[in-house]
Amino acid sequence: MPSRLLVSTIISLFLSCFLLAANSVEAQTKQSRAARAKSARTDNRQIAQIVREVDARNIERTIRKLVSFGTRNTLSEQSDPNRGVGAARDWLFAEFSKVAEQSGGRMTVEKQAFLQLQAARVPEPTTITNIVATLKGTQPESEARTYVVSGHYDSMCTSPTDAKCDAPGANDDASGTAAVLEMARVMAKYKFDATIIFMAVAGEEQGLLGSTYFAEQAKQKHVDVEAMFTNDIIGSSLGGNGVHDPMTVRVFSEGVPSNESPEEATTRRGVGGENDSAARQLARFIKETGQRYVPGMRVMMVYRRDRYLRGGDHIPFLERGFAAVRFTEPNEDYRHQHQNVRIENAVQYGDLPQYDDFNYIANVARVNAAALAALALAPARPKNAAVVTTRLTNDTDLKWEANKEPDLAGYEIVWRETTSPVWTNARSVGNVTSYTMKRMSKDNFFFAVRAVDRAGNRSPVSFPKPVR
Repeated sequence: MPSRLLVSTIISLFLSCFLLAANSVEAQTKQSRAARAKSARTDNRQIAQIVREVDARNIERTIRKLVSFGTRNTLSEQSDPNRGVGAARDWLFAEFSKVAEQSGGRMTVEKQAFLQLQAARVPEPTTITNIVATLKGTQPESEARTYVVSGHYDSMCTSPTDAKCDAPGANDDASGTAAVLEMARVMAKYKFDATIIFMAVAGEEQGLLGSTYFAEQAKQKHVDVEAMFTNDIIGSSLGGNGVHDPMTVRVFSEGVPSNESPEEATTRRGVGGENDSAARQLARFIKETGQRYVPGMRVMMVYRRDRYLRGGDHIPFLERGFAAVRFTEPNEDYRHQHQNVRIENAVQYGDLPQYDDFNYIANVARVNAAALAALALAPARPKNAAVVTTRLTNDTDLKWEANKEPDLAGYEIVWRETTSPVWTNARSVGNVTSYTMKRMSKDNFFFAVRAVDRAGNRSPVSFPKPVR
């Protein structure tokens, strides 16, 4: 039988170990809270100013002008100066060109045109034109890093091949196009480390044709598209279900990457990374940044690539390996989408401007602009992040490649419980390329790493892959 002294000693040792572990967890929690508090205190003044300058009146003017062209169906007239997709194309090109004049030569605007051969919704070869405004980054180490934001300026009635009917498209998608033009107007006069492309595409209603062409060209030319936002149907705060919600926007993001290889799928299944694609990290970044700079707006993350039976211009980017998300209003009204303008049984059908909420669109544009600016001002995501699995331990060993930005301050490790939808904790680890999280098992948490510059701008996180 063990002596009372031995039993007492064992109990004391056990309690000491328990208290040490508890104190360690408490210390780490306090540290992570301190990091979040510090982050909350370092709002970037430039981003805050950009958000303030977004004007709902400009958005309304753009939407009403686009509606005035009667139809913007991709198959409609291209040479009429007053009606059809060609008139809308030329007006948008002129508007983006005016915006470029205030950029000090850093913004260029082009008509990216291509001939679409006959397809399911294209009965005869048709020229499709994207309007592309490129605001060049100023930091040599980051200039090639590119962020794209888009809306589609084409519209349709009930039939996507009816080029003659009136298709006002006030919500789908003059709302998204107007938001992108307003973002360009506000942001063109500011400088960003990385490059931002503001884009209005056509051919969306014919099968995402304009965005597919741009994404394929970007892939072939090895453009470093770090993130892509599409804004499609962001016009109304009142749904067909009667719900009025002017303070929520949905952000759709896919989990399992569209271009995932069999080897990558095996790794993902092994580590449980189906909720940690680059698109999901982008959505988390948008939620954190958007809600920080646009108080009151709720970014509703939807863990789906898109809605049922629907698709948007982010999909061609996802299919080519680019991180991309879709912004959409939370409660849609299908009486005002893809409908011939008519009154039927005392109900008004058609995508008309009186059903748009211009202040709501402005707030969605502010969320977009805040996230875009934060991305383009911050360092790049750390490359080749990895969790080292060479040893069985209750510690977690992480490593990554060094960033090249001259204003880099260091890195942060973030983590969350495996059931949490967002990152909940952060720890500054200095300007290093490896770090060990003591007494925190990789089996119990998800970890990631992000870069931080001297101004406090933080990159999206890089989710580590296991390496030996």
